[in-house]
Amino acid sequence: MARPLASFHLVVAIAVLLTVLGLVMVLSASSVESYAGGGSAYSLFIQQAVMAAFGAVVFYIALRIPMRLMRQLSFPVFALSVVLLVLVLIPGVGTKVQGSQRWFDLGVVSVQPSEIAKVTLVVWGSHLLASRQSEKAGYKDILMPLVPAGLLVCLLVVLEPNLSTTIALGIVLTSLLWFGGLPLRMFVTIAVSGVVAATILALSAGYRSDRMRAFFNPGDDPQGIGYQARQAMYSLADGGIWGRGLGQSRAKWSYLPNAHNDFIFAIIGEELGFLGCALVLGLFALFVYAGLRIASRSVDPFIRLLTASATTWITCQALINIGYVVGLLPVTGLQLPLVSAGGSSLAITLLMFGIIANAARHEPEAVAALHSGQDGRFSRLLRLPKPEVYSPARAARARAKAKANGKPKPKPKPKANAKVKSAPQRRALPSGRSRGGSAETSSRRSVDSDSARRTSRSTESWRSTRAWEPNYPMKHARERGNSR
Repeated sequence: MARPLASFHLVVAIAVLLTVLGLVMVLSASSVESYAGGGSAYSLFIQQAVMAAFGAVVFYIALRIPMRLMRQLSFPVFALSVVLLVLVLIPGVGTKVQGSQRWFDLGVVSVQPSEIAKVTLVVWGSHLLASRQSEKAGYKDILMPLVPAGLLVCLLVVLEPNLSTTIALGIVLTSLLWFGGLPLRMFVTIAVSGVVAATILALSAGYRSDRMRAFFNPGDDPQGIGYQARQAMYSLADGGIWGRGLGQSRAKWSYLPNAHNDFIFAIIGEELGFLGCALVLGLFALFVYAGLRIASRSVDPFIRLLTASATTWITCQALINIGYVVGLLPVTGLQLPLVSAGGSSLAITLLMFGIIANAARHEPEAVAALHSGQDGRFSRLLRLPKPEVYSPARAARARAKAKANGKPKPKPKPKANAKVKSAPQRRALPSGRSRGGSAETSSRRSVDSDSARRTSRSTESWRSTRAWEPNYPMKHARERGNSR
């Protein structure tokens, strides 16, 4: 863990392990349903594998995107995701499945714009709050651009309807406000308002109120609304400590609905036992450690907010899924990230993991190691570009320049007036003399002051270029950035 790229390798390893585990469990859990529906036991698995391959491509693209470009494109991409959320609600444009109109049917695959909105809200919100923090803006400036935009996205997703994704978007917005430095009093007020709104939404529709009733009274309708949660508990209990063995689940034989999707954790518990469930929980716990480690070690405020908020979103979604499978929470329909079947969710989550891995390469120690030639085999194999050096002084000058460009320029004074004012001064002074002494003394002072200003500017530039360097011992001179 003391190596400079340890966080990067952790994130990549966790993404690979969870994706491979998900593909194996989707194949096992969906084989019976796929064979009964279309004659092939591999149809759902092939779709999941194709989306995993596409997710690997977007993961690689996210690794190569510079953070500066990501911040520049954050708002246009977020605005595009909002437009897609509006378009999917138009009849004939969006596809309606099981009462919900939330997909774009592209023939080969279906795209869910609400999944895209999660990533765009995280990136744009982090960029916005990082800019406001550097400007030392008030709390009203922090709330006004972000909260209305987040509520608009949540409203559009509720209209689909899709309560589970609305909860995930609420988690994203809440984590952004928490890590953005919102006061505890205002944060508690917003959190309580969100819980009240979620409760009202949960009780407003018939199927959602049935889920809440089944959670509080699980024995009232064991063969109706409480059937799915009850069968998940039976499946977990049947697995025991060691499990029945990979592919030996009984619940997937049409006993547990959505065994390959929302309730895949129950199949993991049945086939791999308690040890398999502990493996999944351990991987997500390691992901929490890696994400918060990246956020705490980064010097860029944007990377801190982005990594912490994305880690909170993915982890909370996993805990909610596991919570309703084991009976601790009402059923919401949130998927287990990277494990449950679902093409859009898998690809978008891999994209987010790629962004987090890219952020891991911007840790100060990682930047120093990469710029000194310690790329490692994995980075050289992928031909990843070297991360940009973050300098607080350079960022401050860029913000000052942007402010100066936004202000109206002062009008220049007329040249004639300047000549009139300077003429008496020239006549008052004798030729070759100044008030402080001879012309030679005046020129020498001017030269000395110019050299002092040049020395000050060069010292400031030297400090700004090395502001990113961490305080830890280096092995080689090249690692310190010496170019002499």
